[in-house]
Amino acid sequence: MAPSDKNEIYISPNPHFSSAINTTRIMLAVVIALLPLAVYGVILFGIPALITVAVSVVSCVVFEILIQLAFKRPIRIKDGSAIVTGLLLALTLPPAVPVWMIILGAFFAIVVAKEFFGGIGSNVFNPALVGRAFLFTSFPAVMGSHWIDPATDAVSSATILSELKEGFVFFEPADYLQYFTGKSAGCIGETSGALILLAAVFLLVTNIIDWRAPLAMIVFTAVPSFLAGNDIIVSVLTGGLLFGAVFMATDYSTVPVTPYGRYIFGAGCGLITFLIRQFGGYPEGVMFSILIMNALTPFLNKLTERKYGHPKLFAGKKNKAAKGGTK
Repeated sequence: MAPSDKNEIYISPNPHFSSAINTTRIMLAVVIALLPLAVYGVILFGIPALITVAVSVVSCVVFEILIQLAFKRPIRIKDGSAIVTGLLLALTLPPAVPVWMIILGAFFAIVVAKEFFGGIGSNVFNPALVGRAFLFTSFPAVMGSHWIDPATDAVSSATILSELKEGFVFFEPADYLQYFTGKSAGCIGETSGALILLAAVFLLVTNIIDWRAPLAMIVFTAVPSFLAGNDIIVSVLTGGLLFGAVFMATDYSTVPVTPYGRYIFGAGCGLITFLIRQFGGYPEGVMFSILIMNALTPFLNKLTERKYGHPKLFAGKKNKAAKGGTK
């Protein structure tokens, strides 16, 4: 075959930017940000939380290797994305979830939500949230009752959001501190607002995440909650709002690539979260809101599309045009 007949053109999705930060470094930074939450969750909830984290991470790694072997794809376990998915899934689960359910959630996160769509970068929905959503909708009784109260080590069937659904709850300043530090029943990694905010600062300083979607999500949950007469501090600090805003609404593969698109994405997540909390049958709406907006991401990219190119190249053309054009 002549050289001119060979198809040597490789097409990949835009934007076509190059960066010194590769996937492995990004995933390593996210793991570093998640580890304090995992450790704190184990300190709070004990051995059940440790088992949940370990089983989730190992299951995600094993499933990724197996499915890539089955599909005859290159083994890319070194990029760390399976570890991140395992951590995210574990930290959004109640501490005392049965082991077999954790493995099943990991299967749906890696095999169904990630690899069936083509692997890292091609998935439409956040893999960890898909795994959690499958477990939540398939086994609601277990997912809604296996909480552990850090104060008593007793398995509880209620969190603060579920109690708010049932009636009015009066909050004192000590309650706010409790929710900020995380000493309350909840998912393993979602209880400590302080650690989540520290993780957000780390990821922002290292340019791993963009601030637009998380900020819009928090604002569009907090403001409607306040207007509806709810406690704004509790609305922000409880449930998975902060965790979802920082770690899920910033996923490179499932959020819009444009600044305006990310504002709209975050606003939609926040508003849907409020609506589910206020009027829906579930006490928490973060998971469903992000998955719904994930489905709208391609539309938002079209709606807010822009021309891509290296900023310095565009700046150079503008400078030449201002001086009278190119020579």
